Amino acid sequence: MTETLNIKVTKATSSKLAGVDFDNLPFGKTFSDHMLTADYADGEWKNFEILPFGDIGLSPAISALHYGQAFFEGLKAYKHADGKISVFRPEKNAARFNKSAERLCMPALPEEFFIQSIAAIVDMDRNWVPTKENYTLYIRPFMFATDPYLGVAPSSTYKFMVLLGPTGPYFSKNLKVKIETEYTRASEGGFGFAKAAGNYGGSMLPAKKAMEQGFDQLIWTDAKTHEYVEEMGAANVMFVIDGKLVTPSTRDTILNGVTRESIIQLAKDFGMEVEERRVSVKEVLEAIANGACTDAFGAGTAATIAQVAEIVHEGKTYTLPNPSESVFAVKMRKALDDIKYGRVEDVKGWNFVV
Repeated sequence: MTETLNIKVTKATSSKLAGVDFDNLPFGKTFSDHMLTADYADGEWKNFEILPFGDIGLSPAISALHYGQAFFEGLKAYKHADGKISVFRPEKNAARFNKSAERLCMPALPEEFFIQSIAAIVDMDRNWVPTKENYTLYIRPFMFATDPYLGVAPSSTYKFMVLLGPTGPYFSKNLKVKIETEYTRASEGGFGFAKAAGNYGGSMLPAKKAMEQGFDQLIWTDAKTHEYVEEMGAANVMFVIDGKLVTPSTRDTILNGVTRESIIQLAKDFGMEVEERRVSVKEVLEAIANGACTDAFGAGTAATIAQVAEIVHEGKTYTLPNPSESVFAVKMRKALDDIKYGRVEDVKGWNFVV
């Protein structure tokens, strides 16, 4: 760290912790006692503060509400058997945070400020990190524009915040997914690679329609032809085809996921061939049909590894081998969890201990 933040702390007068059912933690609905805020004005970040979780006062004219200058990140904290708390690869999220900021014409947040902010708020609410297997403390850093100005121009002021929430597994079952061939998540030259709020707003209608048809997730395809796989709604998508790990290469339409990158590195460590490239819908479906594709799964911070049981394309269902018997996905999930929960030596230095 090149600079130490001076973070003002105002503690909550009482904790909500005793009233939380830690055996029933749906994603994104429970929040810890505190939150972190900071302001950007006059060309600098200032007013870093931890305070009790609660509502914030904002002008109805702030440009984020009207022109969409808003984005977020997602990462997790884990409790080790010895009581230590670690955050998984926060420097990767810091880099992606600033990549989103640049694309949305918003100010960068120095990496050391990002990491120190997360470490401080997680340390404050460390008792909120679940101890149950597959349960974690989800961390949501985000930034939005705050100028009270109804003009189409970048804001000159911004707010950075961090929220925490204990959560259970994002998906509780193997997935039935639909390959989307009508709607588009992102287009070339756009900002599909950023975790912009607008990307998710635009995906909600097709996702809702898919769920009404009995699907758990969509697999998005390219905007021009709908012939190439891009990513799932809540995660990057990966396949095992002919014994190789195959995943769409990242571009301006695909999010560069931290879990995705970690799986690629571990697969290579295990001696598995990895192909990052354009992946056609036709190739995937033919590989499932002839048995060459033995595994398909989503990979993301919230989802971790979400195995796919069925893929539907234009009304035809393609069934994957029994996901519970998947050697690769099960092995990869265990390898990641062993690192995150401190069960094995962290030789890669991926855990940031708070």
